Amino acid sequence: MLKKSLAIMSISAAFFAQAQDVSVIRNTVDVYSNAPNVGSAKFNAMAGSNGALGGDANSLLTNPAGLGVAISGEVSGTLSVTSNKNTSSYAGSSYGYNINKGDLGNLGGVMTFQLMTESAWKFINIGVNYSNQSIENYVETPGNSNLIYDFDATNSSSFGRHAYDRYGYLSKTSVGVGANYNNNLYLGAGLNFFNSSIDQSDTAIFNSLSNGSQEYFSKQNTPFYEKGNGFSASLGVISKLSPNFRIGAALETPTFWNIDRSYNFYNDPIYGDDYAVENRKLTTPLKATVSAAFIASKSFSLNVDYTLGLTKPKYKVYGDAETELNDFFKDNYKNLSEVKIGAEYRVKQFRLRGGYSYASSPFDALTVSRYADNGDVVDNQSYNNLILSDRNALSVGLGYDFKSFYVDASYQNITSKYSNPLLRGVVDPANGIESGYYSPNNLISSKAFVVSDVKNSRNNFFLTFGWKF
Repeated sequence: MLKKSLAIMSISAAFFAQAQDVSVIRNTVDVYSNAPNVGSAKFNAMAGSNGALGGDANSLLTNPAGLGVAISGEVSGTLSVTSNKNTSSYAGSSYGYNINKGDLGNLGGVMTFQLMTESAWKFINIGVNYSNQSIENYVETPGNSNLIYDFDATNSSSFGRHAYDRYGYLSKTSVGVGANYNNNLYLGAGLNFFNSSIDQSDTAIFNSLSNGSQEYFSKQNTPFYEKGNGFSASLGVISKLSPNFRIGAALETPTFWNIDRSYNFYNDPIYGDDYAVENRKLTTPLKATVSAAFIASKSFSLNVDYTLGLTKPKYKVYGDAETELNDFFKDNYKNLSEVKIGAEYRVKQFRLRGGYSYASSPFDALTVSRYADNGDVVDNQSYNNLILSDRNALSVGLGYDFKSFYVDASYQNITSKYSNPLLRGVVDPANGIESGYYSPNNLISSKAFVVSDVKNSRNNFFLTFGWKF
């Protein structure tokens, strides 16, 4: 039984901070360190690969030097319809849940200023770009009747199910300037302003063995709500090596986040069950992008971007929680690595586009203790895809140019598979640890994880209307 297993286990080295919920770590990487990359339908159809091509406001998402490539003004708006499905499998059962959202995904504009002088500087252009995406996510994991918790000699319950539930959004507003030097060197700089909202819960249900009733439990310090704003800056350059080849490079500073958060806490020796507020400051990784583009003619272009994170997430330390989070990222976080490939083919006024991107897993292999399907504890189980994993994205699109006006559409499929840790929460008042699952009447203390297998599939559609002037 679960309680008996806990009694004989020694406390293994936790792969994450004792006082933190798994979702805190997931959000640090998945939300705060992962700026929204929703552009126009053209940008999304080419997998967001435009670092050496440029030419519109979406350049601010990869390389601001692309603003200098533009030779005419342009404004566009993009509608997005997103579908996010998680299927969580555990102990021979699976739960699937799909979230559909419609929203304004992107707004962009470029103003071009041709310099009527004999100088080699041809254009100075100004761009503005706004990207917005829902970060709503729901993962529900089936229960297991073999996992039984004894609250006392007469009160036992089995694990019913578990859910991570996240609501919110992430947006990025960028302003920048790009310059064209002699039609073969382009320079750019941008300022980026971020806003986020996260409403997160971590809950479990246990079923009474005596009467079958359900009891709901919340993880310590959940549900929590966070409202954040951040700032970063970017610099970029594009060089035209020949009429057919370009290379580019860009650097984006860390994003400096200021996060106000509130959360529920339980079983405090002074306050009991109550509500608290705090502030956190987070610095996300410095990122570098290198790009190359091949432009065969006015009919075909191909671009490749490679992005590498150069630093790791780091919280400003106010107490033990931030110290433990920083220690986790220092020991287990891998620098971001992402490859994006995009192509466009033009047939008169028609545009055909396609792209592919791959992002590596953000964590090294992690070792945890977990519960087997029969309820036994398996020590030192290693996972190379715990919490989050690598990500693959395929995209296609088409467009039609009416000279001054244009319409673009695209479809994007993003998939990932990861191992989802849940239910672990140690209660050890002697050492100041209170991270279990709590109900008004009982608590669950567990030194091992339930680990489910999650398949995430996102199917996104984008429609852009634009005007060139």
